[in-house]
Amino acid sequence: MNKQSIQNYLTQHGIIAIVRADSGDGLARIVEAVMEGGVRCIEVTMTTPGALGCIETASKNLAGADVCLGVGSVLDAETARLAILAGAQYVVSPITSQDVINMAHRYGKPCMPGAFTPTEIYNAWMLGGDIIKVFPASCGGLSYIKAVRAPLPQIPIAPTGGVDLNNLADFVKAGVVAIGVGGNLVSKKLIEARDYPGLAKSARRYADAFQSAREAL
Repeated sequence: MNKQSIQNYLTQHGIIAIVRADSGDGLARIVEAVMEGGVRCIEVTMTTPGALGCIETASKNLAGADVCLGVGSVLDAETARLAILAGAQYVVSPITSQDVINMAHRYGKPCMPGAFTPTEIYNAWMLGGDIIKVFPASCGGLSYIKAVRAPLPQIPIAPTGGVDLNNLADFVKAGVVAIGVGGNLVSKKLIEARDYPGLAKSARRYADAFQSAREAL
């Protein structure tokens, strides 16, 4: 897929599962379990040991599957490049870096830079961010997202942090294009227990909830 097609895929499916673990053991299987649960956009964070190897393995194992694998917690252009070469289809960062955005675009991949204040969100978009990751969305919550969306409705935003099954529909109603969900979906407890059916079940709840919220608009 080209950059626009990948971006469309992200906004179509909406839920981005953020996989963060203390160890790279079983990471590829975690990605597969989340995909089996119906969440098609999966972000493997660079804070996880062996993240690049996991992305490469999962990309090969899932070749041809209806899934879009990305990389998260990217802080510099070289990391973005290595992840893309390993198979990442999109790049997510907790910060806004022109170098990271440029590198992602150089390889035809969308970039989701992180921002929080209205000025940061606007600047991230003007620098070429394709979808702006509002992080941490837990600070301010839904009311903050609504307040930001009012003067900046043209900027596609994806809140990350603080979104769960109880408030997901309200965030969708507020007009976000996607939602990043970490521990609430990919539970550390389930990861440590290697409970892959449990991870798949958790993913299914979020995928179904997002779809229902979209249909209710």
